[in-house]
Amino acid sequence: MPAQSRYAGIIGTGSALPDRVLTNFDLERMVDTSDEWIRTRTGIRERRVAGEDVAASDLSVEAAREALANSGVAPEEIDLIIVATVTPDTLFPSTACLVQERLGAKGAAAFDLAAGCTGFLYALGVGQQFICSGTYEKVLVVGVDLLTKILNWEDRNTCVLFGDGAGAVVLAPVPPGEGILSLYLGADGSGGPLLVMPAGGSRLPASRDTVDRKLHTIHMQGREVFKFAVRILGEAALAALERAGLQKEDVDLLIPHQANIRIVEAALKRLGLSPEKAYVNLDRYGNMSSASVPVALDEARREGRLQKGDNLVLVSFGAGLTWGAAVVKWSMD
Repeated sequence: MPAQSRYAGIIGTGSALPDRVLTNFDLERMVDTSDEWIRTRTGIRERRVAGEDVAASDLSVEAAREALANSGVAPEEIDLIIVATVTPDTLFPSTACLVQERLGAKGAAAFDLAAGCTGFLYALGVGQQFICSGTYEKVLVVGVDLLTKILNWEDRNTCVLFGDGAGAVVLAPVPPGEGILSLYLGADGSGGPLLVMPAGGSRLPASRDTVDRKLHTIHMQGREVFKFAVRILGEAALAALERAGLQKEDVDLLIPHQANIRIVEAALKRLGLSPEKAYVNLDRYGNMSSASVPVALDEARREGRLQKGDNLVLVSFGAGLTWGAAVVKWSMD
């Protein structure tokens, strides 16, 4: 790979979560499941659920304001806003444009990006490229999803897995050798049918029939997605480490997509890392899709799990099928 002349790093983080907590015991009263069944198979104990009047832009703005405050960057200094989501407020305008207006980031370009649960990693990579190319100086990246809005609450195989949230980071130039050292993204469209919301697009526009058949909710072939995730999470992390010129032993902290504790454990085994080297919060939030990694990143920073100079690995997988990983040399004090 050619030598970089500019490096992009994370200079601020933020997150936002709905107030309502939905526990496994609450779900026992809604569908044929149990706390033990959910915990032993997923590791999830509870998740957050957004209210009826809360949309993706609401949580995005809250997380973005925290990230901006943490970075010391004013909204008007932001050059670009990228929102990674599969649950936008509306198909158009983009959620990013709504966030831009509410933040007062009047000079910023803005667009949404959809890559399933891998969306934040894809958006991070896009933001990095704009900075490394010299096009922009400061980029706001938000990962947000409100998957509880598109769940079939009668399907015990999916409704127990997901929660709502938003995470944000501010990217800016950092000294050479710091910040994002490598990025590895991938996709396999043949796996698209494994995780899909069938209706609501141009293939199956909304109709009484699509609503009656619950085609505006998540449909997932869980066993196949699980097998894919167990394999790809470790592979993606290793590929990103190789691109960064680092070894497994160099990893100080792994922040994986928070989908299932067994998937996280498989990734740790593949990387030869102890459980203490992974940040896990899925027991409290479930799978927050695009918000999963940035929320965990923000919490890890707040809890003092990250020190300047640490080698951090972010890794995720999602609908598409998609996957991605980034190696970050932490540059915040």
